Amino acid sequence: MKKTLAGVLAASLLLLTAACGGGSDDDSSTEATGPVELSYWTWTPNMDKVVETWNAAHPDIKVTVNKQDGGDPAVTKLLTAIKAGSGAPDIMQAEYQKIPTLVSADALADIKDEAGSLKDKFPEANWTSVTVGSDSVYAVPQDNAPLMFFYRKDVFDKLGLAAPKTWDEYAAAARKVHQADAKQYLGTFSAADAGQFAGLAQQAGASWWSVDGDTWNVNINDAATQKVAGFWGGLVQEGAISNTPQYTPEWNAALNDGSQVGWVSAVWAPGVLEGNAGKTKGKWAAAPLPQWDAATPKTGNWGGSATAVTTQSKHKKQATEFIQWLNTDPAALKLLAGTANVYPAALDSSEALATPPAFFAGQADFYTIAAEAAKQGNPFTYGPNVNVAYSAFNDTFGKAAEAKQSAQFTAALATMQQQTLDDMKNTGFKVAG
Repeated sequence: MKKTLAGVLAASLLLLTAACGGGSDDDSSTEATGPVELSYWTWTPNMDKVVETWNAAHPDIKVTVNKQDGGDPAVTKLLTAIKAGSGAPDIMQAEYQKIPTLVSADALADIKDEAGSLKDKFPEANWTSVTVGSDSVYAVPQDNAPLMFFYRKDVFDKLGLAAPKTWDEYAAAARKVHQADAKQYLGTFSAADAGQFAGLAQQAGASWWSVDGDTWNVNINDAATQKVAGFWGGLVQEGAISNTPQYTPEWNAALNDGSQVGWVSAVWAPGVLEGNAGKTKGKWAAAPLPQWDAATPKTGNWGGSATAVTTQSKHKKQATEFIQWLNTDPAALKLLAGTANVYPAALDSSEALATPPAFFAGQADFYTIAAEAAKQGNPFTYGPNVNVAYSAFNDTFGKAAEAKQSAQFTAALATMQQQTLDDMKNTGFKVAG
């Protein structure tokens, strides 16, 4: 197996711990009481404009934004700086699924004492992601990405369909749409979007990793995920939905010309639809995600990020003060929503989200639906080698989608499970089973 990012992390974990573990605590007694300067790495657009408001009101704590790439490049750059012992920022935006990787490499400081009690200010699913199965706090949730269902209301009205409340109703609607017009599909199964599939598994009750002390457990091939894989595999084999990967020219064209008339996506979908299918504006509606059990509605997340303090920061207290403000203060939440165009994770974000997205301007309850979905996220723990699991998904589910065989969808989970488990063992993590 090729050397993975998780492998690099595990191999260097002891060195990193010795070099920088507890660095922030060592500096706590000598933290400056006067003006301090904090660097902040983020990829969120217009974050510098948000930070201007903080700087104007806090002359003793100046935050400077450094725009960075997101995803794996951001993680690699931070870990390189951590290992070198210098060059890391004070504050780092981190995707939820990357936090266990960064914690395992001792790159993020535990800010539990500085942050105080914040748990009740955020959905449980987001809080679980920043605590990594412990009572430590490694970040403050910034933006949320609850899954929802988006559909062409004009097509549904023509066919006499209502937004599906359950996955059985979704399957029935998919069949009716395709039977009415062989060129139309309600959705697609994309084997290139592991994060979306993970969110659907999360909704069903899965949590692919768990951690007890220093021992990890991998549980990708569980009953909940099997149910999700079997459902989508069945629809693909039947031909009721497409298997075109998302974000391809073909997929964009399908949204534009009405070949795809529904999309299981997250709260950020309006921006994608506006950019990729602008001429269909006014024809779409948003609804809650279809449910496995309508009596106990749940959802999952596709994306989202938090704001963390790195272990190299000499000003952990001030950095934590800033990230608390950024993600809980009403004025900051308005800026996050209106200037940075993110959906704040904080539960009390109603004032910041009073106006629906432009693409859904006619749906006044858009953010009411989104807010309810945000509260319904099932807890889900990511692991330190999520990149390995996602890569295995792309490979195994890609083959299953191409073959259009439902049995291959469920069988793919066993391969994902084994590859993820083997990688953790081979790279030095203590794993149960």
